[in-house]
Amino acid sequence: QVQLVESGGGLVQTGGSLRLSCAASGGTFSRYNMAWFRQPPGKEREFVSAISWRDNTYNADSAKGRLTISRDNAKNTVYLQMASLKPEDTAAYYCAAADPRPGSTWPRGESAYDYWGQGTQVTVSS
Repeated sequence: QVQLVESGGGLVQTGGSLRLSCAASGGTFSRYNMAWFRQPPGKEREFVSAISWRDNTYNADSAKGRLTISRDNAKNTVYLQMASLKPEDTAAYYCAAADPRPGSTWPRGESAYDYWGQGTQVTVSS
């Protein structure tokens, strides 16, 4: 059983930066494909960015050029570096882990993910 704990959220002004962290425990972190999703207020949860166990990355159009995912297998941690933040980035951000398997909906499909964190709130003020 893998546990995921996000941190690093908070209140930031438009144009500011944040780095979210997701610490994993209870499994072999390096074998998992990882991702960040977010859920804006009153909306459905949406894919943001993903990184494979081979370090291939995938981004939603809304994230390209501003949000960068990375991982440190030695620390069992995945990061989301967020820059040039906009009010529309306001959301609860969730970390997720997927055990790679054929035919999966990874990276964008939520059904591909086996474990989820509890979320961290990011609020961007205008």
